[in-house]
Amino acid sequence: MLEQNVTIVANERDTDLYFRLVLRAPQIAPLIQPGQFAHVRILPLKEALLRRPFSIFQVAGDTFSILYKNVGKGTDALARMHAGEELSVIAPLGHGFTVPKTGGETPLLVAGGYGMAAMFLLAQRSPQKGIVFVGGRRRVDILCEKEFAAIGWDVRVATEDGSHGEKGLVTQPLLAEIGNRKSEIGNRKLFACGPTPMLKAVGKIAEDFNLPAELSMDEHMCCGVGTCLTCVIPVKSGGGWEYQRTCTEGPVFDSRQIVWDTAK
Repeated sequence: MLEQNVTIVANERDTDLYFRLVLRAPQIAPLIQPGQFAHVRILPLKEALLRRPFSIFQVAGDTFSILYKNVGKGTDALARMHAGEELSVIAPLGHGFTVPKTGGETPLLVAGGYGMAAMFLLAQRSPQKGIVFVGGRRRVDILCEKEFAAIGWDVRVATEDGSHGEKGLVTQPLLAEIGNRKSEIGNRKLFACGPTPMLKAVGKIAEDFNLPAELSMDEHMCCGVGTCLTCVIPVKSGGGWEYQRTCTEGPVFDSRQIVWDTAK
């Protein structure tokens, strides 16, 4: 984990309200593992005391990139920044995904909204190709589809309004795939990132089919380094449960350890 001022290489609109931000960070980029995040302070927004967490999307040489959605004052200020300007970044943070091994379990990735950003580096570094199930409310919420396909992954898309791919929730094509290939269940593993209801649904699917699953939990963070305890979730411990921090012990957890009935 390093705290540095890094330089914007590019900050361009992707679709609708989504932007791709590329940052030159030669000391940080080599340290990044799939599923980790960066805690960003937007320097022009002087009144903002808190940093903002963003999943790390790609790493290339001495740069890493972030996919973000312009949804408020902070991200609006970020969207107005240009190449050459600086941001203060703490990264890489958090416990990420387990990269599949050659000849191991076939990975099934499930991504909702800009949760797709957290999954791409995992797919890119996995020697074992698999299927990525991408979901969103509308076509403009489907990100990274071409990037996943370009590295040899089978991409299955679902939108709630039916504007792209299958109409419905992203868990529908996932269930169909698992149901159609029951003989292969013992050789598959789920990885997911997205809104909490989707993660809970994926966790239930993993439980029902006795599949291992790693989930990147979507919790609000303040400090990002384990001090403030804002982002805790309940996980199993001994005969009961305890709180763990998504910014340090997570954001990626084994789905079997999460206590959903107590979760916020």
